[in-house]
Amino acid sequence: MAIITFSREMGSGGIPIVHKVAEALGYTLVDGDVIKDAADDYDLSQEALQQIDEKPPAFVENLDRQIELNMSRIQLIVLEQALKGKVVIYGRGGQDLLPGISSVFRVRVIAPFEERVERWAEREWIDPDLARSLVRKSDQQRAGFIKYYFDRNWTNPIEYDLIVNTTRTSIDTAVKLIVEGSKDPSLIEKTPTCKLKIKDLIIQKKIQIARLDDERIKDIWFNIAVKDGHVTLSGHVYSEAERRAIIEDSQKVTEVTGVTDNLKIVNY
Repeated sequence: MAIITFSREMGSGGIPIVHKVAEALGYTLVDGDVIKDAADDYDLSQEALQQIDEKPPAFVENLDRQIELNMSRIQLIVLEQALKGKVVIYGRGGQDLLPGISSVFRVRVIAPFEERVERWAEREWIDPDLARSLVRKSDQQRAGFIKYYFDRNWTNPIEYDLIVNTTRTSIDTAVKLIVEGSKDPSLIEKTPTCKLKIKDLIIQKKIQIARLDDERIKDIWFNIAVKDGHVTLSGHVYSEAERRAIIEDSQKVTEVTGVTDNLKIVNY
């Protein structure tokens, strides 16, 4: 079956819908709780999760490199969960982490802004003005997160396979629509090939983590492509030492079957 990625607006009713979808399909829900539980195994502190999860960068050079490193660790958790199959990925740019994976069923749940404000105020027992501020801030943060890390317009409908407006659609109806959509034969047939692609994405992410964590590499303006376990490095580095460092980091990833070095050294 499909990997379901789930995008939602704050106050749209996404939380009960995604839980019911996972329960109905018998899928693992990959959400904040799963990431928190796995954090220690990926060198992620709880403080780091609060700082970066689904938020845009700080635009401070040294801090942003650490933020990107921790973000990549979160993304690795999500990718390794996706490889297991039968998952619903809740937020975290799930669909953007799986480019070219045709078994992904991309869902978005929406509702009008003022309706979401009213729902959030009732749910949290807070003043409507405070709820309005929180919903607006959430929208801005999530839109900024997707735009910065994936260069995508969060609200563009063409980016999704199913959009559910919960203004007049009940939770149960939304769940039925998502469950049925995830069973489309075109998604199921492509699953084996997609697993191989996810393995390559995992290798790529591990190398990205290694390069961000390697103090020998001053900048990260080069590309990492992986196909069937073989890594191709392209773009530029600033020194021979940096070139050797990234090759070494790539070779240390156990799943890598070989490395092609197309890097150019540019001194400036």
